[in-house]
Amino acid sequence: MAVKTGYRAVSKYLMGSPFKVRPVADLIRRKPYPEAMSVLENMPHKGARLISKTVKSAASNALAGNKQLVEDMLYVREIFIDEGPRLKRVWFRGRGRADMQLKRMCHITVVIDETLGSGAVAASGKAEK
Repeated sequence: MAVKTGYRAVSKYLMGSPFKVRPVADLIRRKPYPEAMSVLENMPHKGARLISKTVKSAASNALAGNKQLVEDMLYVREIFIDEGPRLKRVWFRGRGRADMQLKRMCHITVVIDETLGSGAVAASGKAEK
């Protein structure tokens, strides 16, 4: 049986196109948790709001699962943006025609893990040199 690593959070059926959300996810992949949250909070994209909720949930799962962890010790290990179902709507056009409008949904999966060394020790070690 595989060893469980990381803490997951999944948000499903979010109204946002995966094509628009994926570039935001690429910016925070493999970044420390505080840095990832500051990047997401300062972005104007809708996808940043959707991802930040899921990242906060994964961090809460990590902190609740291991009481010895601190937020500075966490980093975004994996983030997936998968396609969800599509809502099909009729878009009426001129001359009696109609087009199909697809409202796309996405599923966001975030895995947060702890860094190898504690964040406070690693930061103080760099400052002393």
